[in-house]
Amino acid sequence: MQTIESVSRGLEARSQWNEVLAVAKSPELRWIISNTTEQGYTLDSADRAADAPPRSFPAKLLLVLRERHHAGGSGLTILPCELFEKNADRLRDLLTQLARDWQLSEEFISWLRKDCRWLNNLVDRIVTGRPAEHPLLSEDQLLTVAEPFAFWAIERGSKADDFFEHPAILRVPDVLPYTLRKVRILNGAHTALVCKAMPLGLQTVRQAVQHPEVGPWLRRLLFEEIVPTLEGRCDQPREFAETTLERFANPFQEHKLSSIAMYHADKMKLRILPTRAEYEQKFGKVPKLLEEVIAASASLKK
Repeated sequence: MQTIESVSRGLEARSQWNEVLAVAKSPELRWIISNTTEQGYTLDSADRAADAPPRSFPAKLLLVLRERHHAGGSGLTILPCELFEKNADRLRDLLTQLARDWQLSEEFISWLRKDCRWLNNLVDRIVTGRPAEHPLLSEDQLLTVAEPFAFWAIERGSKADDFFEHPAILRVPDVLPYTLRKVRILNGAHTALVCKAMPLGLQTVRQAVQHPEVGPWLRRLLFEEIVPTLEGRCDQPREFAETTLERFANPFQEHKLSSIAMYHADKMKLRILPTRAEYEQKFGKVPKLLEEVIAASASLKK
């Protein structure tokens, strides 16, 4: 167990919005880091600039940045960790459009786009959430379980930034190859297991990779159909796939397939369908195992 001393408190936006806005104005605030899953960039048509708070994450972030701008604060470094290609560019443009829809000032929009630093990035660490049982659960509301593996690729922006250094952080000119490798291999394998293992009654990733049928099936899927589409496009995809299987077998993590199954349709679009299309284009034939995943995914919806 490791105590994270850098976290002083947790705020819940729905009940502590004024405290969130107070933090937005703090001169000590330098970075905003988000991880809201693939659904996080979905706007809510009911959101308004006067809401306290609005419902969607982009609207909340926009009002936080507006509060800081109104207070005369300096621009911030924004690191959205959602699994989208060019995630920071995408989030910045989403906020820009929302600000214009709300008819916020062009001065603020210029500050948002030019004074804030939006860094595309890719974070790779399996975090399975709060454990079902632990002696500290009653006193630590932020208690969570994470694997030892950690990797964070962050693009160097056009402006100098003061982001902290860490052995697990790699500053790169382009984060896309790292995003491609992680989303297609690790996250693709997770989503494929939802389709293959859950119908068999398996409940966790570890159970799936240790299953006499599902484990070999997943290895074939990775090395026969997913990795071949990535060779020459990212660094060491085969080695990364081997490491991924080792991480999935971690005996100290209970990574539930039901959790991975959330927002399944959106995950299929990002993690599986592009690989299937690229495999057929590259090799001129249908990838049988990916087709099996897609067919099983369709049956899950029924």
